[in-house]
Amino acid sequence: MLDALDILLQANFWAATIRIATPLIFGVLGALLCERAGVLNLGIEGIFVAGAMSGWLAVYLGLPLWGGVLVAALVGAGFGLLHGLLTVPLGLSQHVTGIGITLLATSAAYFGYRVAFPNVGTPPRIEPFAPLDLPILGDLPFIGPILGQQTAFTVLAFACVGGLAFILGRTPLGLALRAVGDNPEAVEAQGLSVAGLRIGAVMAGSALMALGGAFLTLSAFNAFYFGMINGRGWVCIALTVFASWRPGKALVGALLFGALDAYQLRLQTITGGAVPSQIFLMLPYIFSIAALVLVARRADYPRALMKPYFKGQR
Repeated sequence: MLDALDILLQANFWAATIRIATPLIFGVLGALLCERAGVLNLGIEGIFVAGAMSGWLAVYLGLPLWGGVLVAALVGAGFGLLHGLLTVPLGLSQHVTGIGITLLATSAAYFGYRVAFPNVGTPPRIEPFAPLDLPILGDLPFIGPILGQQTAFTVLAFACVGGLAFILGRTPLGLALRAVGDNPEAVEAQGLSVAGLRIGAVMAGSALMALGGAFLTLSAFNAFYFGMINGRGWVCIALTVFASWRPGKALVGALLFGALDAYQLRLQTITGGAVPSQIFLMLPYIFSIAALVLVARRADYPRALMKPYFKGQR
């Protein structure tokens, strides 16, 4: 029992929590942005895969690490543009299109990998982002070791939380994005383009999703592996509801899931195999579902979410 509690006092545990939460932060922010504009994007799992693969391949081919980040974002935005064109002006089912985007992006990433490395069993490695070197903060007890194990990619994730919160809450663009997800008729009455705002939001949100995948290959690991996304995209969809479409709560939800995941890994070591590992692996998802059920009952959904809008129609 004491060993289980001691985990919470270890700097390595909190460092792992932040590291596990980082791709989820990008993903849930991306999903949140899409849904705030009224578009559900179930392509997130595939966009994660495409971002992980494209960012890693770009760096392997010679681009700098931040160049790989940019490539991943552009690839994500491209899939977002496809999803936006199919669901906004054409009004196709957002569920079906999103699943199709997931299948297309995942297949394209795996196909691209096999074309680039047809006879390679083990993926080649790259030099990933290095841990931060913080001259003053790094010397602080407990906090220093936590921050010292993070990379600039994680700093970017936290900056995106603040940036998106500011844009949505304090700028005319954010007001328009929130309005287009709640009352597109009012947005059209103001002379703004509902389709342009929605497609732009889906592209930006999909770019954030792709950064979540790129974090795994450019910061957490140093190569691309099949199956490495492992359902993180679907977790982000649930965390979006948990966060009530607010960036600050999205950060809390991602950190909570990261803490549960990091905790179960250490519990497996303590029990020494006495409990099947599958039980521990289920814990973060069970707690996430329980929290989602409790929060979803009071969730204030964007009123125009998943509702196609055509100019002039009422």
